[in-house]
Amino acid sequence: MAKRDYYDVLGVSKDIDSKELKKAYRKKAMKYHPDRNPGDASAEEKFKELSEAYEVLADADKRAAYDRYGHEAVDGSAGGGFGGGQGGADFGDIFGDVFGDIFGGGGRRGPSGPAPGADLRYSMELSLEEAVRGVEKKIRIPTLVACSPCSGTGAKSGSKPSTCGTCNGHGQVRMQQGFFAVQQTCPRCQGRGQVIEDPCTSCRGRGVTEESKTLSVKIPPGVDTGDRIRLGGEGEAAPNGGRTGDLYVQVSVKQHPIFERDGKHLYCEVPINFADAALGGDLEVPTLSGRVKLTIPEGTQTGKMFRLRAKGIKPVRGGAVGDLLCKVVVETPVGLSKAQKELLEQFRESTTGKKHQPKSSTWFDSVKSFFDDI
Repeated sequence: MAKRDYYDVLGVSKDIDSKELKKAYRKKAMKYHPDRNPGDASAEEKFKELSEAYEVLADADKRAAYDRYGHEAVDGSAGGGFGGGQGGADFGDIFGDVFGDIFGGGGRRGPSGPAPGADLRYSMELSLEEAVRGVEKKIRIPTLVACSPCSGTGAKSGSKPSTCGTCNGHGQVRMQQGFFAVQQTCPRCQGRGQVIEDPCTSCRGRGVTEESKTLSVKIPPGVDTGDRIRLGGEGEAAPNGGRTGDLYVQVSVKQHPIFERDGKHLYCEVPINFADAALGGDLEVPTLSGRVKLTIPEGTQTGKMFRLRAKGIKPVRGGAVGDLLCKVVVETPVGLSKAQKELLEQFRESTTGKKHQPKSSTWFDSVKSFFDDI
């Protein structure tokens, strides 16, 4: 049976670049992968066909030969796509390159160095004032640091780790399963690529010890809940002298008794008595930078919003300062004396009508019209 055109197999054009070629192969190979289609012989054959096509087209020399002479030019080297034939990458390399992040391998681990230390996270709670103005805080964290006696190697003084004989220092071993290869972490060295025959007595071969350390953290002005600050190299130390991890300080801002934050803007409610609302006047309202005067015009209704420009927060990532929005809430007086009640009764009688209560009059007119229409 004649073989299908490799470009047609992968569903790509002949001018596709290597990056897009890999994407196309990965998409189709995931669909027909045997692990996703157990017992499906048809899917297995399609997966083999896809992998054979990708092995040829992913290799610049094979692809050039295929483009010029067709299947005859590469049949000997492709070897069905799995053999690792003459001069070409074997299927294990393709598997690790394309599927490493799916199956946890990430490709064969070479002598690029030991794994880095773990990153740490620290949750810090701030008041609104601290978040807006910025603050410097000291924190104490438990962490892993490089063992001093062995300098982080894990080996006893005077000795050193040796190359793992199981994985030959790669940190991973490859196992052949049917028609494709699987790469796994080396069971002997646990991915380190080295073994310690004579471990350090202080760290017991781990290369790290547990300690607590105090750090000074500078919180920039304008941070908000969800922001995080990275302290490079302040995470956990790595065994075998690898790169130290980072520390991430996660910020959360406590609820404020007066202000409510929305990004760079602040909101607050300002209670006023009904006399001030009716007659107008000047009020002092709080801001994060001190008190300011707010002029209430005559006849102000409850719920009226006043905007104080640039009295909010300057964003941590730059931009204009936000505003403070003050919502007026007219308070109903309580605990009135007999004399005060009599005065209010006189006031109520004197203000009945549309002239003094336009909204009430309009509302009652609407209610009357509504019932008349029923």
